[in-house]
Amino acid sequence: MVHLDVQGVGYEVQISLNTYSRIQALESCKLLAYLHIKEDAHTLYGFFDEAERSMFLLLMGVSGIGANTARMMLSSLQPEDIQRAITMENEKMLESIKGIGAKTAKRLILELKDKFKKQKDIGYQISVTSNNTMQEDALNALVTLGIARNVAEQAISKVLKAEPLLEDLEGLIKKSLKGL
Repeated sequence: MVHLDVQGVGYEVQISLNTYSRIQALESCKLLAYLHIKEDAHTLYGFFDEAERSMFLLLMGVSGIGANTARMMLSSLQPEDIQRAITMENEKMLESIKGIGAKTAKRLILELKDKFKKQKDIGYQISVTSNNTMQEDALNALVTLGIARNVAEQAISKVLKAEPLLEDLEGLIKKSLKGL
């Protein structure tokens, strides 16, 4: 959660861990906001980029997924990773998120898979490349294991800084896991 000061009036803005990791070192920043209105509360949600906000709104459109669950999903995975898990029907990756069980994972896939195919202009399409670098391959492996993308990126960077000449994918993955 961050606090927004608007001419002396403070507002609480709920954010994901991914947004937090991107703004924590900044002195000031621009957040995209969404006001969620319920009978008992008006809650502001903030997002670092449009991809995250769009994914949040899509997730909230799924029955059984509320604002807090959508925020939890975006704290665990990047929008691209959620989209990839849904389009590739990777239930295990979705179930690795706190609060998402087998039934919810299946519902997410069922309700959103076709939307991703129809919406080409969302801004974060899957890019399948055959020439991934070792670092990208290691990152994909760690994310598939259920590790949050930003945590995995930090672990891989730490290993590569310590051993810049490392050229073994399996070794990079193992050493990154040990560093967690």
